Amino acid sequence: MIRSWARRAAARPRAERARRAFVLVLPGLWVLGVLAWELCTPAKGQFLQLLAAAPAIACAGTGRRQCVVLGGLCALLALLPFGATPGVHALTRVGTCCAVLVIVAASYLTAGRRLRLLRELERTKEVATAAQRVLLRPLPPRVGGIVVAADHLAADEAASVGGDLYDVVASRHGVRVVIGDVRGHGLGAMGTVGAMLGSFREAAHDEPELGGVLRRLERALQRHLRDRARAEHPSAGGGEPESPLSEEFVTVLLVEIARDGSVRALNCGHPWPYRLSREGALPDAPGEPMPPLGLFPLPADLPAVDRPPLLPGQALFLHTDGATDARDAGGVFFPLPRALDDSVRSVRDCRASGVVEGVRTALLRHCGGRLSDDVALLVLCNDRLRVPAQADAAALARGRVRAGRAE
Repeated sequence: MIRSWARRAAARPRAERARRAFVLVLPGLWVLGVLAWELCTPAKGQFLQLLAAAPAIACAGTGRRQCVVLGGLCALLALLPFGATPGVHALTRVGTCCAVLVIVAASYLTAGRRLRLLRELERTKEVATAAQRVLLRPLPPRVGGIVVAADHLAADEAASVGGDLYDVVASRHGVRVVIGDVRGHGLGAMGTVGAMLGSFREAAHDEPELGGVLRRLERALQRHLRDRARAEHPSAGGGEPESPLSEEFVTVLLVEIARDGSVRALNCGHPWPYRLSREGALPDAPGEPMPPLGLFPLPADLPAVDRPPLLPGQALFLHTDGATDARDAGGVFFPLPRALDDSVRSVRDCRASGVVEGVRTALLRHCGGRLSDDVALLVLCNDRLRVPAQADAAALARGRVRAGRAE
């Protein structure tokens, strides 16, 4: 897999350079084609007007002002051989020259505007990338002895973030994980994602029980919706809201992995995780989840659901419903369990990143790269017994070095 990825990465620059070179010479090829066509036909002067398209082709292909000017210059120079050619009327040459100059001027102005728009787009992408790192910050490869790998795919091509959220925190109560899905996707859901993740990162350290963390998330969502209601009120000068606040909700799955590997969970309308082992992937669904946050108040009692312990070498695969709702051109849903089985069998040990990469590749291949909803993928693998073994080996090696120095 690594070698194939390296080959594809090395082939991309060569293909990009070839494409750019072809685009640069395309206006010259157009001029040569028009001249060859004109010289090979008995009627003279009929196709000279096509030379005026050369600067427009340069503008559409590269957007560089230098290419536009060079394309127009090539078109003007191509008219010189027909200066004294019988059958070519002088008005034809004059009209073609004027058309070339007008298109050069228009394409020159258009290229400048295009460059300004491209710069603004690059700055927008930089801002979106920075927002993504703040909201969905990159997870460390290991959190409290748990190997972690995550990936996020936004359905909105203009945004790097969307309505999915996830985070992993190592607290004194164990490793606590949240994954959720805000109603809707794209830039409009970023505010709710920020409110939920900010609350979780504080509550995961402060609340001794998992139910307390969930209540903190509910209060954070309620505050966020109240602030949105005040901002969108006509008296505040707000515009038309994208969706009524009464329809806003968030699905949330909370998972706690203790030091001894025991697992507890609370689920509010979110898909249950899969348990991964060497044999494959099995759904870990103890029952029906509670309603999503925002639709109904939480019950007075919130007992966490005890799940089988996560043994060394086993993993949990968490995802949002965008993965299971993805369809191909024929309307067939993405077979997530089969993709998980293939990914688990293709990696060794706790290669959490390999599982995520395999599912991501299969998902994009299935839907042709066109997602209807945001997708979040998260793998948590218990690798705690490997750390003491590595530490003992390192201590033994240091002891041998000291013994050698003493001798």
